[in-house]
Amino acid sequence: MKIDNAQLAAFAAVLTEGNFDLAARKLNVTPSAISQRIKLLEDRIGQILIQRTIPCQATAAGRMLWRYAEEVALLESEVFSALGIEKELQSTKVRIPIVVNADSLDSWFALVLESVALDGTMVLDIRAEDQDHSLAMLREGNVMAGISTSPNAIQGCKVEALGVMRYLAVAAPSFRKRYFSRGVTAKALNAAPMLTFNRKDALQQVFIARFTDQAIEPPIHAIPTTRSFYEAARRGLAWGMMPEQIANQGLDSGELVQLNKQHFLDVPLYWHRWRIESKAIDLISQMVADAAAFSLRKLDT
Repeated sequence: MKIDNAQLAAFAAVLTEGNFDLAARKLNVTPSAISQRIKLLEDRIGQILIQRTIPCQATAAGRMLWRYAEEVALLESEVFSALGIEKELQSTKVRIPIVVNADSLDSWFALVLESVALDGTMVLDIRAEDQDHSLAMLREGNVMAGISTSPNAIQGCKVEALGVMRYLAVAAPSFRKRYFSRGVTAKALNAAPMLTFNRKDALQQVFIARFTDQAIEPPIHAIPTTRSFYEAARRGLAWGMMPEQIANQGLDSGELVQLNKQHFLDVPLYWHRWRIESKAIDLISQMVADAAAFSLRKLDT
């Protein structure tokens, strides 16, 4: 059974853009044409591929096909480029969807963005996700590569170590004096307001476990962006775990202090990528490895 390229392109565009109207605009056709192509593709496959939600989501079968569609688009783009006919294409650059945790994205990953800008051959579609949960996006075919804390390669991918991101427990000096004047104790941890990035963020709880095995239930502020997380700590709202690359500015200026200099968390990071022959994925992988080697601590082996 062969898959029609126009139907496959319509399918991928709906998932990438999120709805039928934007997919139609991207492919310069009408929304009804997109709908018809999707219907024909689903009839041919014999399964529903797209959930008509807002935004549109792939079904289990659709996720398998989406990865195939992304591979086809990537390899097609590279072939056109190698043949020297990229000027005839609507887009002259290879699109690479990747998943990066917010802390990396807002710190050392800036070096990768600089390298991509200097290279000029690709565009990045970056999805932000917690480093402990990013592999799900790779499994589902939503991205071609990404950063995770897992050293284990998933099916169809290969993995390489990047380094260690060190997290420090920090707060404003006045906050530490108010809550931790007698040190980091179970009583102080239970009373002191705590920052968390979102429900997936377990770093603070891991740090707490270094000091006590008691059940700790402090007041918790959920702050979902790196910059606002930093500002919340700096302004004395609560304490939280912060990458040293981000915390150092406040530590150097005296606006932040560590709760305990002897205790920190080292989080290993790994780069996962599709196991396909692709110059574009090879290139972005090398850029990430170079940036990590410059910015992250070495991973103990």
